Amino acid sequence: MEIQSAFNAGVQGFQKASEDAYKAAENIATSVGITPESYGIGQDNNNQILNSATQNPENAVNLTQSVVDLRVAEFQAKASANVIESADENLGTLLDVRV
Repeated sequence: MEIQSAFNAGVQGFQKASEDAYKAAENIATSVGITPESYGIGQDNNNQILNSATQNPENAVNLTQSVVDLRVAEFQAKASANVIESADENLGTLLDVRV
C-alpha cells in the first residue's frame, strides 16, 4: 500500500479547489447573463443583473449555490495551502534545514 505524502495531498487539494472555483465562476457568469458586450461599471449594469436574477427564481438559486461553491473552493484552497506549508516545515525539520 502506497502512502501519499502530505505535500502531494496539499497540491491535489489546491488543484481541486482551483477547478471548483473556475466552475463556480463560470456558473455565476452564465447565470447572470454577462457577456463581454454588456460588461461595464455602473449602477445601470448592476440593476440589470439584479433584475435578471430576481425575475427567474431558479436562476437566483443557481446563482446562490454558485457563490457558495466559490466560497467553499476558497476555503479548500486555504486549507490546502496550509497543508503544503506544514509539509514543507516538517520536511525542513526532518532535514534540519530551516529558512
